[in-house]
Amino acid sequence: MPNKKPTPKHHQSIVKQYPDYMAALDAVGEAAANAGPLPEKTCHLVQIGAAAAIRSEGAVHSHTRRALAAGATREEVQHAVIVATSTIGFPNVMAALSWINDVTQRDRR
Repeated sequence: MPNKKPTPKHHQSIVKQYPDYMAALDAVGEAAANAGPLPEKTCHLVQIGAAAAIRSEGAVHSHTRRALAAGATREEVQHAVIVATSTIGFPNVMAALSWINDVTQRDRR
């Protein structure tokens, strides 16, 4: 299980500056996760694939940490991106795999 990484400083500053806005975003995320039958781990794997598709390094980092905390293996996290190759393209997959490695390699140190 990975070490709990603190929330990035930029995120913390936005939460302090716009607490109601960020609370609403958290509520939307929670409502979306609870809207159907997918378990937490699967939801984060889906979100990793979506984050890879839009080349969001921060979201890949965040959902990788959360997927691992929800019981996903490193291989499952990587596969969530690799399986999207024909949809999002090899360069996006390679970028996302490097961002996944940022998290998983840090946890192995």
